[in-house]
Amino acid sequence: MRRADRLFQIIQILRRHRKPLTADAIAMELETSKRSIYRDIATLMAQRVPIRGEAGVGYVLEGGYDLPPLMLTADELEAAVLGAQLVQLRGDKGLARAAEDLIAKIAAAVPERLRPIVLEPASLTPPGKPLPEDRVDVAGIRAAIHGGRKLMLDYRDEQNRPTQRCVWPITIGYMETVRMLIAWCELRQDFRHFRTDRIHGVTMLEDRVPERPAVLRAKWRKTVRDRPAPTDRQTGAAG
Repeated sequence: MRRADRLFQIIQILRRHRKPLTADAIAMELETSKRSIYRDIATLMAQRVPIRGEAGVGYVLEGGYDLPPLMLTADELEAAVLGAQLVQLRGDKGLARAAEDLIAKIAAAVPERLRPIVLEPASLTPPGKPLPEDRVDVAGIRAAIHGGRKLMLDYRDEQNRPTQRCVWPITIGYMETVRMLIAWCELRQDFRHFRTDRIHGVTMLEDRVPERPAVLRAKWRKTVRDRPAPTDRQTGAAG
C-alpha cells in the first residue's frame, strides 16, 4: 500500500471509532508496522488533521473534520450503491426517492474512471416481492423519531381490529416482506412492533419521549436478544 493511501486509510479507521484506538490496532488492520503508524500519525498531525492522543494510549479523530466527498475507493462506492439499491427496494417512498437521487448524484460527482462502478456495479440486489403499500407517510414517523416526539397511532391488527396507541417511536425496520415501526407502547408498557401498512392514521404529539432513541434502542435489543426473530404473522398484531 502506498503511503498516501495508508494516510487516507488511517483517517478512515479513526473516523469509524469513537474511542481511542491504539497504534497496534491500526497497524494490524493495515498490515504494517507500529513504527510506520507512529510516523504516519505524526505526518497527519503536521498537516493539521485534528488527531488527538499519544503513543501507548490511543488516538481519536476530533469532530468537525471531514475528507473531500469524492475521496472514495471503488469498494466504498460499490457498497454505497448496493446500499442505496436496497433502500430503493425496501424503503418507504421518501427514502426510495432519496436513494435514487443519491445514486444519480454519486454518478455525476465521481471521476469518469469510477463512473462504471456506480452505473454498472458488479453487485446487484434481487427485485424481490413488492412490499405492502403504506397507508400513512412514513417520513412523518421518521421525523418524530429524529425529533424525539411521541406518536398516536390508529392501528389495525391482522384481524382488522382497531386500536389506538400512544407510542415512543424508536426505529423503523425495513424487512424483506414488511416495514415495521418499533416503539415503546404506553398501553402495554412494553416494546411492540407495528406494521406500517396497518397504521391507518398517525399524529405527532407535542409530548417528548422521555429517553433518547439510542437508549431505547439498546433496551429493545436487550429484550429481543434471546428471542427468535418475529415472523410476518407475529408482526401483524401489535398485541
